Amino acid sequence: MPGRRSVVDYSLQRRAVLADVYAGRTGLFEVCDASPYLSRAAKYHGEATSVACPVCRKERLTLVSYVYGDHLGPTSGQAKTEPELVRMDAAQEEFTVYAVEVCRSCGWNHLVSSYVLGAEPVPGQQPRRGRRRAATE
Repeated sequence: MPGRRSVVDYSLQRRAVLADVYAGRTGLFEVCDASPYLSRAAKYHGEATSVACPVCRKERLTLVSYVYGDHLGPTSGQAKTEPELVRMDAAQEEFTVYAVEVCRSCGWNHLVSSYVLGAEPVPGQQPRRGRRRAATE
């Protein structure tokens, strides 16, 4: 998606967690613990991927994107689809997106990446929402 800034990739952490699982140092119950809310978000708001689950290998992973930002109000913390993120990127102030991969079969889930979307703040300028009107306006 164009406009991504401050991208953090968690693939090395994912690789370390999976190495611990494969070596038997970490139990499946510790990594296959997707909450019912995350599983439901994957079902209704997730984007299917071509990557097989690294734990059960039964199903393709689903990517769920959550948005967070002080100015988002009740939208903050909600799962959003890719088209919704594109619209928000064009219309909202800066906000953070957390992308989580989920296996709807075994419950594997891991934070894949985080990044920032939305209008970049201008130094010294107040955010659009809540900004007071100048006396000359």
